[in-house]
Amino acid sequence: MIFLLPFLTFIMEYREIVAVTGLGGLYQLLTTKSDGAIVRNVADKTTRFISARQHNVTPLESIEVYTTGENVRLHHVFQKMQEHETSIPLADAKTADNAVIKAYFKSIFPEFDEERVYVSDMKKMLKWYDVLKLNDLLRFDEQNADEAATDETAAPEVVAEPVAEAAAEEKPKKKAAAKKAAPTEEGEEKPKKAAKKKTADAEPVADGEEKPAKKVAKKKKTEE
Repeated sequence: MIFLLPFLTFIMEYREIVAVTGLGGLYQLLTTKSDGAIVRNVADKTTRFISARQHNVTPLESIEVYTTGENVRLHHVFQKMQEHETSIPLADAKTADNAVIKAYFKSIFPEFDEERVYVSDMKKMLKWYDVLKLNDLLRFDEQNADEAATDETAAPEVVAEPVAEAAAEEKPKKKAAAKKAAPTEEGEEKPKKAAKKKTADAEPVADGEEKPAKKVAKKKKTEE
């Protein structure tokens, strides 16, 4: 077991590292169960079972950080800390006051949203960075490759093309429908006018029928 521990440390990957609510530090997720999970403490390599009733497990690669623009994945912040470590010393999460910690993060990541990223979160990121660095886990090639692949497959311009084609097909249909409807309305109006004319012609006929009827009846009565 003594010879196995360095090997286990070497094969750990960032995507396996999780934070556990109620427990300090970082853990490697070994396996999940219906009622919880088995995790290994990244710092001291102790293994334990955590109950799903008492703890929540959050992979580091799924955590995002608020910025003044679009949110960024946590590993981008770690990368900035790593890039500037020689020129901007890390703030000490245990001894530095809040103003120093805020100034540190603002210097390495100016886009930080100070209103939504609390000092407690910044201290936690400093502690996590130390643990990841000591265990050679500041390697994010896989995470960056996944994000690049996601950006390529998104291709928003391709999504817009069918919408434009559908809109182009819609216009001729509307014109054809309008053109077809015009003769129908005219054709319906003409019979209505003709019917009206016929009704007007019928009125004198009705008057002409009533007058002779009255005269014949009157004449017949005189003869009697």
